[in-house]
Amino acid sequence: MKIKQLSVYLQNEPGHLSNVCRILGEANIDILTLSLADTQQFGMLRLIVKDWEPAMKLLQNAGCMVKTVDVVATEIPDQPGGLAKILGIIEAANLNVEYMYAFTSHVRDKAVLVFRFNDPDAAVSLLHENGVNVFDSVDLYQIG
Repeated sequence: MKIKQLSVYLQNEPGHLSNVCRILGEANIDILTLSLADTQQFGMLRLIVKDWEPAMKLLQNAGCMVKTVDVVATEIPDQPGGLAKILGIIEAANLNVEYMYAFTSHVRDKAVLVFRFNDPDAAVSLLHENGVNVFDSVDLYQIG
């Protein structure tokens, strides 16, 4: 159960981030969660939206460089050591977490984290085998 994430390359200049948000807002596309990172040359905006295909087309038509990436959204016990336990499972299987970020929403008193793995299919199987809830798109969009 992988989720499509949009990765948008932004110039590190005022107005580029707000332009993306404006384009999506005017199209009534809700941003469920996001992460923004920067380098000296550009920013990387990672977004999860319900309607990722129309969002990608809108942003591309506006001149944005956009790609899709498969990510995995999981429930993590929202308590000390909760994330460490999940990371231990992942580490023991020699999977690599390339990056991760959190939803602002909770589900059943658990945090929701989004992971980018070097092998998302293997990660989904491993997490399921270890009793970790992995969201599919429908479930994820209902919490946003």
